[in-house]
Amino acid sequence: MENFHKYLNISELEREWGFYVTTVGYSKTSKNFQYPASEQHPVDHGFSWNKGRVLHDYYIVFITQGAGVFESADLPETTVESGTCFILFPETWHRYKPNSEIGWEEYWVGFNGSYPKELMKKFFDPKVPLIKTGLNKDLLNAFTNLLGTVVNGQIAYPQLIAGTTMQIVALLNRVKLLKTIENDSEALWVSQVIFLLQHQLDDKVNMETLADNFPISYSKFRKAFKKQTGKSPNQYHIDLRLNKAKELLEESNMSIKEVGYNTGFDSPYYFSRLFKQKFGRTPKSMRVTT
Repeated sequence: MENFHKYLNISELEREWGFYVTTVGYSKTSKNFQYPASEQHPVDHGFSWNKGRVLHDYYIVFITQGAGVFESADLPETTVESGTCFILFPETWHRYKPNSEIGWEEYWVGFNGSYPKELMKKFFDPKVPLIKTGLNKDLLNAFTNLLGTVVNGQIAYPQLIAGTTMQIVALLNRVKLLKTIENDSEALWVSQVIFLLQHQLDDKVNMETLADNFPISYSKFRKAFKKQTGKSPNQYHIDLRLNKAKELLEESNMSIKEVGYNTGFDSPYYFSRLFKQKFGRTPKSMRVTT
């Protein structure tokens, strides 16, 4: 792939969309090559290693080959290896460069808007800007699609690339969550329980029997599950079943009795009572009249 970058003009439509992309690019820097090649970028994006820089948008940079270093106002100089993403936060000083002996390959996207401001503030920490993703195939495909969409420049492509950038953010968040779970045995088995419960929505589940699959007592199982999710295992499962029932009521032609039966509620009265407690409406009132 040849080096490519584009800086986008942001119209009022993109700002109203709430999530807009400001720049995308790909670059392969050979060893002993000057970095960055400032003449290829706007003045406010160029920087020297000695001075670093401050940008006004969010950026995600994905290093797919080579290695280098990264430093920011919130993180001391740190080695960056291939299979690493780092996030640049608005108004935060930073600098980075490839190892002069080997160079690196990078993809990047810059973005902003009312929605990403809320999203990034809630789910990402400027003190932890580096995320080790490995050579994540989904992430690489997303960046490749991003570049391809910009190159083709079809109608409404700014909104399309905003969606792809949202996918990249979601993939990074997923990697982050998986690493948290891998380092927390309690979170790992709670995630396994949630997976099992999500696939048993048409029946009741004996939680004590389910807890026998893990090397802990039922009381510890219940306490740990509530700590991770905010709900007891039984309540969590009931909520999953009620959410599925609401979906079926809104989108299927099943009778209310059939919906209750297919989500594990044998008693129509019990189903209606729990449904109203959760949603403030009876199952009958959820039906869309035609």
